Amino acid sequence: MQDQFIRITEQESNYRHLDEMSVGELLSNINKEDRVVPDAVEKSIPQIEPLVSAIADKMLMGGRLFYIGAGTSGRLGILDASECPPTYGVPYGLVIGIIAGGEKAITNAVEFAEDSREEGWKDLQSYNVSDKDVVVGIAASGTTPYVIAALEECRKHNIITGSISCNPHSPVSAVADFPVEVVVGPEFVTGSTRMKSGTAQKLVLNMISTSVMIQLGRVEDNRMVNMQLSNEKLVDRGVKMLMLKSGLTEYEKAKELLLLHGSVKKAITAMQK
Repeated sequence: MQDQFIRITEQESNYRHLDEMSVGELLSNINKEDRVVPDAVEKSIPQIEPLVSAIADKMLMGGRLFYIGAGTSGRLGILDASECPPTYGVPYGLVIGIIAGGEKAITNAVEFAEDSREEGWKDLQSYNVSDKDVVVGIAASGTTPYVIAALEECRKHNIITGSISCNPHSPVSAVADFPVEVVVGPEFVTGSTRMKSGTAQKLVLNMISTSVMIQLGRVEDNRMVNMQLSNEKLVDRGVKMLMLKSGLTEYEKAKELLLLHGSVKKAITAMQK
């Protein structure tokens, strides 16, 4: 299967003799390459939309969202998952990021972890994954055995699957119900998929989680009314949000109410009773 598609992510860079470029040339050329990413993501929106709808539907029925990947892809999934609770006030464990090699692999490469065809499903089982959930496999190349085998097992258990990759018609797409393919072309440093491919994956993950959370009612107008008040900056933002939405004019009074109830939305609801 892996020989039936073109590994664009592994193709030769469009640039030669990087080691002879000035710093300015390196930065300009990297930036030039990065500009192709948003356009590639835009072309993938028709693939992203049904995936978002499927995730939102499952979550509204009590399901969870899992991201599973290896290396950079796995780390990006963990990053997106970890930001949902503080940003939208959802419980930890609603969006879960899993990386090949476990927690150690978040900061240190774990050799051959991505090559295992057994560990991905085992890792999902440790969270009691079920057909209430959605599992999204993230793999820039689209060939990661850890991810592919996990999605295959999900299908056997009637679990909805999605994928995010950067090669067209990749093996991971073939085993996903909702494949997303963002083809950004060869990397500036040949094969370094933490660059354009990683950027593309981050943009898609942002789109997925943000759109889903809005569908779940975690945003009102354009504001994070359910955000956790985990630092002074967020408390200040919440106070100003509460004042705007409630008509309160005294900052300290608004702050007192916000801290009492724990979020802008809860404070507004209490004031309306």
